[in-house]
Amino acid sequence: MTALIFFLFAGLAVFCGISLVVQTHPIASALSLIGVMGSLAILYLQLGGEFIAAAQVIVYAGAIMVLFVFVIMLLNAGAEGVSRGSSPLVRFLGIFLVAAFLGLISFTIQAMLPPSESVVFGAFQGGTALEIGRKLFTAYLLPFEVTSVLILIAIVGAMVLARKEI
Repeated sequence: MTALIFFLFAGLAVFCGISLVVQTHPIASALSLIGVMGSLAILYLQLGGEFIAAAQVIVYAGAIMVLFVFVIMLLNAGAEGVSRGSSPLVRFLGIFLVAAFLGLISFTIQAMLPPSESVVFGAFQGGTALEIGRKLFTAYLLPFEVTSVLILIAIVGAMVLARKEI
């Protein structure tokens, strides 16, 4: 059952990713990106990372996508004009060459990597909020605080740039 769920949501993530690139309207692309983020959250849940799955939905599929859609609406971006000037032979040859390139890349990566053991869904038990919080505030406290200061500097910089001269 878990393999079926994995293949279903992995296929959905790939389909939404392709749709994200192929779409001509920015809102449709943003909706496809939400599909990718939601599918990845389900895959994280299957691997036992409940916290990262929740963060994926709340931060990326929620807040970041609202920001993207807000910017798209603010810029009043319409559909992109697509020129269909190439011949059907060139399109077919392009699709064939992309498939051959992806096959060559996957074969090379698989040949270079050593064989590893299979992933067991749900076997990882380190994805709880308690364990992530402990690691974040003990072993990774300095990078966490540096990131906080950088975000604060970016907010102050944005306020200075947006300020109107009186």
